[in-house]
Amino acid sequence: MAGIKAFDEMTSAPDGVRAPYRDVAQWLADTPAATLEAKRSEVDQFYRRQGITFGAYGATDGHETTIPFDIIPRVIAHDEWQYLERGLTQRVRALNAFLTDAYGERQICRAGVIPERQLLLNAEFVPLAQDLDLPGGVHCHIAGIDIVRVGERDFFVLEDNVRTPSGVSYVLENREVMMRLAPELFASMGVLPVANYTEELLATLRSVSFSDDAEPNVVLLTPGPYNSAYFEHAFLADEMGIELVEGTDLFVDEGRVYMRTPRGPQRVDVIYRRIDDAFLDPLAFRPDSLLGLPGLIGALRSRRVNVVNAIGNGVADDKSTYVYVPDMIRFYLGEEPILQNVPTHRGDRPDDLKFILDHLPELVVKEVHGSGGKGMLVGPTSSKAEIEEFRAHLVAHPYDYIAQPTLALSTCPTFVNQGVAPRHVDLRPFVLSGKEITIVPGGLTRVALKDGSLVVNSSQGGGTKDTWVLGPNGQHGQQVPLQSQSQSQS
Repeated sequence: MAGIKAFDEMTSAPDGVRAPYRDVAQWLADTPAATLEAKRSEVDQFYRRQGITFGAYGATDGHETTIPFDIIPRVIAHDEWQYLERGLTQRVRALNAFLTDAYGERQICRAGVIPERQLLLNAEFVPLAQDLDLPGGVHCHIAGIDIVRVGERDFFVLEDNVRTPSGVSYVLENREVMMRLAPELFASMGVLPVANYTEELLATLRSVSFSDDAEPNVVLLTPGPYNSAYFEHAFLADEMGIELVEGTDLFVDEGRVYMRTPRGPQRVDVIYRRIDDAFLDPLAFRPDSLLGLPGLIGALRSRRVNVVNAIGNGVADDKSTYVYVPDMIRFYLGEEPILQNVPTHRGDRPDDLKFILDHLPELVVKEVHGSGGKGMLVGPTSSKAEIEEFRAHLVAHPYDYIAQPTLALSTCPTFVNQGVAPRHVDLRPFVLSGKEITIVPGGLTRVALKDGSLVVNSSQGGGTKDTWVLGPNGQHGQQVPLQSQSQSQS
């Protein structure tokens, strides 16, 4: 990374400030550092009072903490968002088509686009999902697609998350906080709203019920209060007005799922689960699981309850499958990908492995089943000892790793202890798929708070920002057409 200048989303302009950020830059110039510090303290107290916390797995004391929130918003111009929205919609359509096919006839394998072993030997492939006939053919109802930016016109997909993507509660809470902290700035910029997300989520969940009821009964299944994302589970259930349940609150009788209530058993039509596949049903997966409910998979396969997201989705967002997503788009949709992948080398390919081992200090290496920033090597910021340790893992288990170039992720102005300074960011928009695809503008911007760090994960010390997508009449829209947009429209 030394010597590589990252694209700064506020200041990378000939006149010093990019058009979408002009009001933010003026706000920063007019606001004393002491006032910013006071606002940051106010936010931290608000998050603690509201119980907006998370507990990182592996914490020795099991304590919960708040995710640091940065008080300077990230701004995305309207035409930039339109481009991202088209690319995200296209990508999720292809992922859904792939999952239907992967657990069906596997035509993409017969066509030679993806080797069948990539599916059948994948640890995330779930044979019990074979031939599942789901409403609308939708498997990934809620997708969190991680996007990074490296230039004025250059966006890449870093990861697809189609199992139980988290973080949307922070999108909604961050917006509420920013509207309190900087109401005049917010009102002046024509920012698109995000408050309708839970309404759209509930509509999506109801739209994929097997039941013909006008208002199918939806519940949110949580592992319980010791889960790191429990706040989000409780928040979403409350916002949607649905029951937050644990496995012991449910039971299966004659192939149907019921919820225990003081008024007697109540039928459940759709389960928004925030539990991994392995723990959903002890009769089908791990027999020692106390988190799910026995018989759930039988009820699912009998089309008497739907489970969101579908079981077996891990085969689509596995990092070794990621490299095939552009081919999926071409195969299923007959279109060229709008959003590009980061160039990726696979450890299971001999030539790729040689390249990876020869260039470890320059690359980002990831475990194909890893998440949350764990099981990852960032070569340029790692010590020689860390690199050599990772080299041994790679040589021993090359199938478990991929490698990508170290991208100079874009930076945004961030208020840190030293004042306002650029910090690297990514973006996780949330894509809802039911009878139709909807995307609430923006998403979760994660920020690496440490100077020079590229690791934005909250579990690794990253923070969050509010993401402001400017409306069509918002001030200062992007003036230079995106190259990829022009190509996709031709």
